[in-house]
Amino acid sequence: MMRHIISIKEFEKEEIDALLDHTRAIDAGNYDRHALEDKILGVLFFEPSTRTRMSFEAAMARLGGKSIDMGGVEVSSVVKGETLADTVRVVSGYADAIVLRHPKEGAARLATEFSSVPVINAGDGAGQHPSQTLIDLYTIRQAMPLDGIDVGLLGDLRYGRTAHSLAYALTNYDVTIHTLAPEGLEMPPNVIENLRERGVEVVEHTDIAEFAHGLDVMYVTRIQRERFPDMASYYAVASSYRVTPELLSGARDSMIVLHPLPRVDEIDPGVDALPHARYFQQARNGIPIRMALLLEVMG
Repeated sequence: MMRHIISIKEFEKEEIDALLDHTRAIDAGNYDRHALEDKILGVLFFEPSTRTRMSFEAAMARLGGKSIDMGGVEVSSVVKGETLADTVRVVSGYADAIVLRHPKEGAARLATEFSSVPVINAGDGAGQHPSQTLIDLYTIRQAMPLDGIDVGLLGDLRYGRTAHSLAYALTNYDVTIHTLAPEGLEMPPNVIENLRERGVEVVEHTDIAEFAHGLDVMYVTRIQRERFPDMASYYAVASSYRVTPELLSGARDSMIVLHPLPRVDEIDPGVDALPHARYFQQARNGIPIRMALLLEVMG
């Protein structure tokens, strides 16, 4: 049966753990370098990307496969008025799987209705970003068990799809979720209600110093300018929080700081040299995680 990867909520705990175990094996070099040598990945990105696009292409290359890319939206048939449905229909005739990023929430699920090959959601608006979430979980698991920890989500929790996806994934484990966001960018009430219905304790904070104390994981996100309806709304909350060495001076020694990147100014560069900083390792983890996902849908 064809497997699409659209939302982390579609994964059972056992599936997540199996994928993380597979990623660890890949990370150790235990994989077939020719596993996908006769396969082609269609890369459809309707939004800018560096890490997600390049790590999917690198993952495909490391497994012996090839990637085809529609290029930027401005040089594609989208500017001629072609619909997403037609683009997906066409590209699924060229490739063995599609990785899709799109600014509209629900676009990836819509694509599955028109694709004859597996679709991997690489981010859809303020919706889901399942491969990033698996990267986040894997990076946490490299440092500590996923059960019995306090995870803090800091930043744009209204529009931040990475924070939403991670929060839902953590409902599979024994965790407490802490949140802190600028006014107007709080975690949507329906998401918090859903998390609590799934048995997770959610603690909402208003003070960053209090928030940082007692965490095992601090997950930082940027204020996403591209999600705001106008620049005035963006500038009203931009630079309203900042993670600094001074803030982390009272944190647990074992606490790690994650960020899906890119960052703007929400993490001071002085944090980079601290043992807490794991966001560049997190970015490197994108390749083995996405190798495991490509093998899941094409291998």
